[in-house]
Amino acid sequence: MKKIACILKGYPRLSETFIAQEIHALENAGVDIVIYSLRHPTDAEVHPIHKKIKAKVHYLPEYLYRHPVRVMSAFIGALFDRRFYQVVGLFLKDLARDFTPNRCRRFGQALVLAREIDPDREWLYVHFLHTPASVARYASHLTNMPWSCSAHAKDIWTLPQWEIKEKLSELQWLVTCTQSNADYLRALSNPKKGNPGNKVCLLYHGLDLTRFPEPKRHSNANANNKNNKDKNNADEDKCVQLISVGRAVNKKGYDVLLNALSALPKTLCWNFTHVGGGPLLDQLKQQAAALEIEHKIKWLGAKSFEQVLVQYQQSDIFILASRIDSDGDRDGLPNVLMEAMSQALPCIGTNISGIPEIIEDQVNGILVPAEDASALARAIIRLIQSPELRMKFGKQGCQTVRNNFALDANIGRLVERFK
Repeated sequence: MKKIACILKGYPRLSETFIAQEIHALENAGVDIVIYSLRHPTDAEVHPIHKKIKAKVHYLPEYLYRHPVRVMSAFIGALFDRRFYQVVGLFLKDLARDFTPNRCRRFGQALVLAREIDPDREWLYVHFLHTPASVARYASHLTNMPWSCSAHAKDIWTLPQWEIKEKLSELQWLVTCTQSNADYLRALSNPKKGNPGNKVCLLYHGLDLTRFPEPKRHSNANANNKNNKDKNNADEDKCVQLISVGRAVNKKGYDVLLNALSALPKTLCWNFTHVGGGPLLDQLKQQAAALEIEHKIKWLGAKSFEQVLVQYQQSDIFILASRIDSDGDRDGLPNVLMEAMSQALPCIGTNISGIPEIIEDQVNGILVPAEDASALARAIIRLIQSPELRMKFGKQGCQTVRNNFALDANIGRLVERFK
């Protein structure tokens, strides 16, 4: 089994627990891993899975000017290696097409990585095709170590095609988490230049079902019942509980979701809970106030895994209004969908990217067009009014996750690549 240097953009991160889950599973399968992170952690909470990971963690200089000794030592040491000058040529070619300080930082971090990497490492494995893959690529040239990549969402769809093509031509293999990602990346492969399409492999993240209990989903049969004598004064526990988990960023479409919620009939009894931080949180709260629905919404901010799991279990409908952002950024196959479905929570999503790969419309959930608040409102109304349909979709969704998206089935294929 290869001894791996795993290169991450930041570690640990609550929003990237799927990466931690993979690392933990690889360790359990016998893969020897050392982590190299480009950034220090910023989250106040730490996911329980991070505490189970045994790999040593090294932090590369996040800002080069703050670590002059490490950077200069790496630079001076590299001057006596002919490979350095080949990498300089590669870096200058990239810099001419992407003249940014970030590009320079990637080169500096690669120099430090090449100098400080544990001498027993045999393989560079990087998560994300953009910044971290650039560091891995330069370091690969400096060390003669092969490298491979796991690509996800933003790193694919916001990266220039010239950069994707060049990285694909040099890496050994790439795995990605949705069929739509795989199709796009394979189309950018060039067999004539020694880059066969089979370098790109579909590999779902999968869910570690040992961390998710068997669901005990209840039907809130009394909610919005026609026999309810006073719908306008319905008790809080008889309202249908809606939930969404995700960072408040544009690609999550929370502004569309708020518009949909404001269009729900006044006769329906519902509450909505949002879990997650993000830069647009204050803006969304202002929008909710303007729409006069702020009294029906709880903004919980970022929460620990245990707290999020409780929210799933206490909710009736999960909603994710993902969209394609103006720069091409989009969700891949959001882990929160797998998590919610594992708890038999009926889900409403949008028909973009990898979401239709887990939600089959009208079979185990509902898909609506992105950006369509009216269609989203109709889907929410339908599930609020039908406890039976919620139970059906929840049960089918749970079965989908447990049959097709279990971690064990997918991680074995990744382990094989490191043998």
